[in-house]
Amino acid sequence: MLMRTDPFREVDRLAQQLLGAGTSSRPAVMPMDAWREGDTFVVEFDLPGVAADSIDIDVERNVLTVKAERRPANGDWEMLAAERPSGVFSRQLVLGDNLDLQRVGADYESGVLKLRIPVAERAKPRKVRVSTTTAGASEATAVTGTPGAPEGEQTAISS
Repeated sequence: MLMRTDPFREVDRLAQQLLGAGTSSRPAVMPMDAWREGDTFVVEFDLPGVAADSIDIDVERNVLTVKAERRPANGDWEMLAAERPSGVFSRQLVLGDNLDLQRVGADYESGVLKLRIPVAERAKPRKVRVSTTTAGASEATAVTGTPGAPEGEQTAISS
């Protein structure tokens, strides 16, 4: 499902703490959770204070990229404490071929971006029934279950 290919994640988090939040040239990483619910892969990103129109989701091949920007508060006042990060946040996920990246769904509510990525039909488990040939039969027939079809419905393939 999700391939972990970022061995320097802790180093990046430490650098963010020392150097501050992300900028347009060096985006900050956004926290996420990922799990599977039946035939759907779910990913949630924490983006509190980010406007929905600043969220950008791109899919290229098997890489899903999420970018968002939290703009700093501007006004005619003196800032006394500035602990909340602002700037550009970015996260890339390398996803397996068993997911249907053509049907990614996204919802944003209460500062949480939730992506739902269905498992591809070709990756779903299915039953294969083995048939036997009778003596004297000149042709063998294999019967396989069609993915997503009711159990009684079958497709015959002749050799």
